[in-house]
Amino acid sequence: MNILITGGAQGIGKGLADYFLMRKHNVVMADIDEEAMDACRQEYAQFSGQLLVQRCDTASEVEVRELVSVMCERFAQIDAVINNAAIADPETGPIEELDLAVWERRLQVNLTGYFLVAKHTIPTLRKTGGSMVNIASTRALQSEPHTEAYAASKGGVVALTHALAVSLGPAIRVNCISPGWIATGDWQAPSRRKASQLSERDHKQHPVGRVGQPADIAAMVDYLISDAAGFVTGQNFVIDGGMTRRMIYEE
Repeated sequence: MNILITGGAQGIGKGLADYFLMRKHNVVMADIDEEAMDACRQEYAQFSGQLLVQRCDTASEVEVRELVSVMCERFAQIDAVINNAAIADPETGPIEELDLAVWERRLQVNLTGYFLVAKHTIPTLRKTGGSMVNIASTRALQSEPHTEAYAASKGGVVALTHALAVSLGPAIRVNCISPGWIATGDWQAPSRRKASQLSERDHKQHPVGRVGQPADIAAMVDYLISDAAGFVTGQNFVIDGGMTRRMIYEE
């Protein structure tokens, strides 16, 4: 299977790429972080036949079009698309002080980028009967203060997902995953990589008893792009260890 992963050189995206490379799939990591991309080229050098690391700002239609062209030239077709690239820092300060450019950049990357990748991969996905998974966030469902831009963008991803599923079915299935707390410190570029500092309290906040790992998201992606999920489309799967189902009262 040929899999495109945006934001694939770090964080959850790198965890996804690692998961699928280890299972012998061909993977294209699209990212804009040069340090992270260089590190991935070195770390996964033994997978050079399976892996293409390509720079792409998904908010740029020119760069997205080029990404799709390069991937099809290398691997002939696209079987699955994982829209994951996003500006991950959710807090932007009080909304009355939020600069319009900051708001717009988050929506451009976190939402418009998903649209552009969908737009330009749909023709080949139709040919392959492929599928798409959009990575949203539990921030689409609940919020902390001062996260309006991030929450709005991720809420848009959930809505975009079911709209695409209806428009593109039955040829292409489109689903969404909303991760909760996923520990990605080990999956960052080298200068930002850090050992886990999670406490027992952090883990116990989750009904399952632990903070999530990228592999938890990868397992669901693996299912959603497989034939086993042939009757699943337009859905948002919350993968958060049960946290959004837990009532919390301040004492």
